[in-house]
Amino acid sequence: MFKDSNCKGAIILGMHDAIVSLTGLIAGLSIAFSDANIIIISCIISSITASLSMGAANYLATKAKDSKIALKSAFYTGGAYMMTCVFLILPFFVFNNRATTLTATVFMAIFIIFGFNKCCYRGKKFYHHFFEMLSICTVVSIVAFFIGEIASQIFGI
Repeated sequence: MFKDSNCKGAIILGMHDAIVSLTGLIAGLSIAFSDANIIIISCIISSITASLSMGAANYLATKAKDSKIALKSAFYTGGAYMMTCVFLILPFFVFNNRATTLTATVFMAIFIIFGFNKCCYRGKKFYHHFFEMLSICTVVSIVAFFIGEIASQIFGI
């Protein structure tokens, strides 16, 4: 589906960073706060600022190598980041229970990882890339979950 390797790389950068950081943030906030509105607002602010930051960073990094595709690469990275965040935040508008919402977000992340890798890779490459991305996201989310638990206990939230 993505024949342009620069395009694929920019999308992977934005999508994967969004899944790792936002799923981790959602896991941590879901433990620390019981109010879904606080989680939603925090995630929206984080999503917008991080997508702009990722796009800008990729623009500068790509421009240092090839200025012809820098702007295109930035849009792909920032856009992939933002679209991924929209899907990860969506369960908060559907479910009221924090555990259900967190579970739905995790399944949404797995679905995004699966779908993207299915479009980009075939055979053994698919499984390798899928499980690699899934493993990284899982580890970061578990760490964020425990950080949220510790913060909740320390601050009495």
